[in-house]
Amino acid sequence: KLFFTDYGNAAKVERCDMDGMNRTWIVDSKIEQPTALALDLVNKYVYWVDIYLDSVEVVDYQGRKRHTIIKGRQVRHLCGLAVFESYLYTVNSDNLNILRVNRYNGTDVQSLARLDNAKEIHVYQKRTQTAVRSHACEVDPYGMPGGCSHICLLSSNYKARTCRCRTGFILGSDGRSCK
Repeated sequence: KLFFTDYGNAAKVERCDMDGMNRTWIVDSKIEQPTALALDLVNKYVYWVDIYLDSVEVVDYQGRKRHTIIKGRQVRHLCGLAVFESYLYTVNSDNLNILRVNRYNGTDVQSLARLDNAKEIHVYQKRTQTAVRSHACEVDPYGMPGGCSHICLLSSNYKARTCRCRTGFILGSDGRSCK
C-alpha cells in the first residue's frame, strides 16, 4: 500500500495500491493540514503531523482507533516524522531540533540534537522492516520486473501487478510491453 496526505480542498490521509487503484480515505474529519506521515509497519498504524492543529495523531490502516498522541506548543512547526520502537522522531523547523516523543503517552518529549537545515527524518534499522516475500514485480529471466518492459507496480496484493510505461510511451495490447 501507499499512504499519503493531502490538504487541498478537503484535508485527508489516504491509502491506495501501489498502482494507484483502490484509493481510500482513512482520515477525513477533524484534520486541517496533514504533512509528515510515518508508518508502523509491524502493528499497521499510520502517524501524521497536522501543522495547523499543532498535533500528532494516529490511526490503524483502516482509519480506526484514532487518537491524539500530543497536541499544543511543544509540537509546533514540525516537519518530518519517523517511528522506531516506543518513540516518534521529528524535526522542529523553527529551531531545527530533533525531537523524540513517546508514542504511547505523548508526555515524554525530549530534544536530542540540533541540525542545520534539517527538514526530514528517517530511521534505518532492520527491526523497522517487515519480511519481504516473493512478489509479482520480481525480475523475470529476461531482466524485466514482473515481465513489464518499463515499470512494474504492485497491485491489490503481492501476487498481482500492473505494468506502466515511461513518459512518451504507451502500453501495448499485451499489457506488458511499451511502444
